Amino acid sequence: MTILDLDLAPTAVPRQRMASAPVAVRPRLLGVGTANPENRYSQHELVDLLGITDPKIRGVFLNGGIQTRHLTLPPRAVDGAFRIETQGDLLNKHREHGIRTGAAAVRDCLDNLGKQLSDVRYLVAVTTTGFLTPGFSALLIEELGLSPDTARLDVVGMGCNAGLNGLAAAANWSATHPGELALLVCSEACSAAYVFDGTMRTAVVNSLFGDGAAALALCTSGDGDDDLAPAAPAPTLLGSSSYMIKHAIGAMRYDWDGDAGKFSFYLDREVPYEVGAHAERVIDRLLHDTGLRRKDIAHWIVHSGGKKVIDAVKINLGLTSFDLRHTTSVMRDFGNLSSGSFLFSYQRLLAENRIRPGDYGIFMTMGPGSQIETALVRY
Repeated sequence: MTILDLDLAPTAVPRQRMASAPVAVRPRLLGVGTANPENRYSQHELVDLLGITDPKIRGVFLNGGIQTRHLTLPPRAVDGAFRIETQGDLLNKHREHGIRTGAAAVRDCLDNLGKQLSDVRYLVAVTTTGFLTPGFSALLIEELGLSPDTARLDVVGMGCNAGLNGLAAAANWSATHPGELALLVCSEACSAAYVFDGTMRTAVVNSLFGDGAAALALCTSGDGDDDLAPAAPAPTLLGSSSYMIKHAIGAMRYDWDGDAGKFSFYLDREVPYEVGAHAERVIDRLLHDTGLRRKDIAHWIVHSGGKKVIDAVKINLGLTSFDLRHTTSVMRDFGNLSSGSFLFSYQRLLAENRIRPGDYGIFMTMGPGSQIETALVRY
């Protein structure tokens, strides 16, 4: 648990009492924005564009619950074939498109809130699709023209769970800076991590991930800060819980491919089952001593990690297809967007206008290290 949990519920408290009790000073999630690169492809287009003829690999692309993805494919050579990209080419792609979509997501988020770039006081930048020094936090401050005294943090290499790791950092800063605006930006150019070598290992990765960025604004209200509340629901972040499946630490990882001269991402086939088998443990720990049970959670925002991952979480937590409607629809329309996926789902929840005051929600992400991250919010 993070420091945000210390006064969540000293003893087991019924839902009605928690909902009506005075809210302690905790960060609120004010709003979200998203962005994607302009090129969008259907899975059917991709198997043809990439010249995939192996029936098994075509099946991986076409039967994974994904219809379309935003991607930045390699440039074409003189003969019309896609050029083989070096690791340097991929890093340039990560930088160019990560900054572009990250900045667009920030602007979208602030526009939705009626806030200005000058309002931003803290920036957490999350990415896994490349390594840069200085990182995206500095590069986005420069790109957006943010104040040079904007505090910043980079969360790099933690993968699909990292959005909630970044949220924890932003929330802890916000709790000690009431009235000031913090931003979480998850910017992933997943096509900057692709290796096209015709193997099933890389085909699984290439069939799954898409490019995109998401930004989340949060603020801890101080005295007289009621003007910070937007018209849309702005839930309070109550606490978080983490769990690492230590025996499966290598199930999701980057390896150096000496033949290809670039990094290659690996996903073990057991990942969905490991995540599913441990989902109850981390959720039960999140809800421990809150007086809440799983049936009290009105809104579930789960990372769009893949069809099998989503099914495993659904079965092990006893959730319905309706509970995970945004998870599966983001998977269908964008693929796995890595660290920012859960914010795309959260954006769709907000757009539905189904949230009622007093509702509870859970965010859940999972990624390398076989790590599961969760957060509890109250609307």
